[in-house]
Amino acid sequence: MTSPSVTETTTVLILGIIVSAFGIGFFCWLLFTLAVYALPFFVAMTAGFAALHSGAGFIGAIVVGIVVGIVTLAAGQISFAIVRSPVIRAAIALLFAVPAAVAGYHGTLGLSHIAAPSHWWAEAFAFIGAVLVGATTWARMTLFADPPGTTRVLPFGSAQTALGTASRDG
Repeated sequence: MTSPSVTETTTVLILGIIVSAFGIGFFCWLLFTLAVYALPFFVAMTAGFAALHSGAGFIGAIVVGIVVGIVTLAAGQISFAIVRSPVIRAAIALLFAVPAAVAGYHGTLGLSHIAAPSHWWAEAFAFIGAVLVGATTWARMTLFADPPGTTRVLPFGSAQTALGTASRDG
């Protein structure tokens, strides 16, 4: 059996480093993209496990979890878009950003254990990751709202006219 040449070993090492960098980049992108769904996922898992323990069965628990997760996400996005009070908008955004920050902390901690020289550096990176993921989720939630000072122009007789009037008046 012949040993691999230096060129083959170097090529494999360089290829491994490149693939690892793309893999870590992919996981970071996935973490930032999916962070806004941390609260609906948590609520869906809780509802699914509650349904499973109440006797709904495996398929019923999955269906309940999916429906509750979709309703949670839709309710959060719609309520954030409709509500005009900055305090209530901040509370809704916090409901989504805090679980995302916790998920970002744990995701970054897992990734930082790969390359961090000590536990304290891993914790520091995890804290920074939590802040960045929470801020990204906060920013993504604000995309569902109209900029301050703008009004919606709807055609007369539109189905949303009554809803828009009700949210502005009350």
